[in-house]
Amino acid sequence: MAWQDVIESEAVEPRKSPLESARFGYSVERLAVSAESDSSLSAVREAVVRSAADVIVLRYPAEYIGWYAQLTTPGRTAIFADSLVYWRLRAGAGRAPEASPELRAAELTGSTAIEDLVSDIFLAYGNHYLANPLFDAADAIAGYQEWALRSAAEGGCLALLDKRAAGTEPPVLALATLEEDAARTEILLAGVVSEHQGRGLYAHLLKAVEDRTLARGAGEVVISTQGHNTRVQRAWARYGFEPVRTMLTVHLVRSALLPGQAR
Repeated sequence: MAWQDVIESEAVEPRKSPLESARFGYSVERLAVSAESDSSLSAVREAVVRSAADVIVLRYPAEYIGWYAQLTTPGRTAIFADSLVYWRLRAGAGRAPEASPELRAAELTGSTAIEDLVSDIFLAYGNHYLANPLFDAADAIAGYQEWALRSAAEGGCLALLDKRAAGTEPPVLALATLEEDAARTEILLAGVVSEHQGRGLYAHLLKAVEDRTLARGAGEVVISTQGHNTRVQRAWARYGFEPVRTMLTVHLVRSALLPGQAR
């Protein structure tokens, strides 16, 4: 869920998600209630009733605690799918590690390499799709691969490379996929390759993103993760990121599609 949807969007209208629909074999729509909107629960419920999608992925600010119990509408079941926590760093204020002569950052474009890296880094990541019994975990990781490939096609896939390795293609140690605009860099995915974890490389990856942000004149870096992923949030706090917003994720599923329900 993009930063603009979380903070700035005012519309409360389901948006079709053709990539997710094709991937999972069910029609999927996204519905976001931003932190700055004045949207009411009744407006959200009306939008849900109007939707013909099999699954609506709804996100709304966590302070609307009472909403969940009232989200079920006729013919739909609400499935809680964790929370999404957003953090922000003022570019230039990061507590970066000392530069290492063994590392360098570079854009990555090879599709096969990116797919393999994303699979390795994020295979065990418990994303919101796993709460939904209609969705397969393998299809969920394929979505991350698609996401990373789109970033690469737009020049937003940053890799941390080992300069010591012999040959023309040094191995990738860590990967970050980015969405950039004039004001900020949003880190969509970021992680260290499994065999190189535990070496403090994640902080160097964050530094590479911060340096790139400063170089193009943007003012901040933002990032998000599932609420249960406290390990990476500790890493962000050590680097200098600050928590900004928590959004709850609920899948509103047509009840007849769920196992054990009458069709």
